Amino acid sequence: MITLRIAAMRQMIIVPALAAALAACQSSAPQRPVQTTVAPQPQLTVPQGAQSLSIAGSPEQVRMALIASATERGTPVVQDEANMVVIERKMTEANPALDAEFGPSDNGDRLIRVRVRFTGEACRTLAVQDVAIVNNARTALAQSFVLPGNPNTMQSLRGLKTRVERTSGCPALPVS
Repeated sequence: MITLRIAAMRQMIIVPALAAALAACQSSAPQRPVQTTVAPQPQLTVPQGAQSLSIAGSPEQVRMALIASATERGTPVVQDEANMVVIERKMTEANPALDAEFGPSDNGDRLIRVRVRFTGEACRTLAVQDVAIVNNARTALAQSFVLPGNPNTMQSLRGLKTRVERTSGCPALPVS
């Protein structure tokens, strides 16, 4: 009697275990390999007055670092694309020197606009930065004046390079 109960218990345990093992062995429909196509990267030119450097990181890492940096500083990101980020900062104080150089901005806000374009691959991205003053922003009288690069704006671009390379996992590129 005891041996019949043991045999019945074994059967109760073995049958579900075999069913589970059989289910695990069943093959599903063959999986097709996922095609990982990377969109072709745009060619960049470096216009007169713009600044550029190579960064050991991907274009996406550069984009994410730009967005994070602007957010940390409270600077509005007005354009966020796969290969370009534009940030603007409103100038709130009167600036007679800018008025003399570019005319007054008495019908709208005066902004500093920084545009960073970037292109590349996993561990090498070219970043191109240009800076402009915008008088009477977002009005029919808006005027944009490209500013030549200077040591301060280049330092900002180098800061971006440092930020990206610190976390990219790529070997750092020399500063050019």
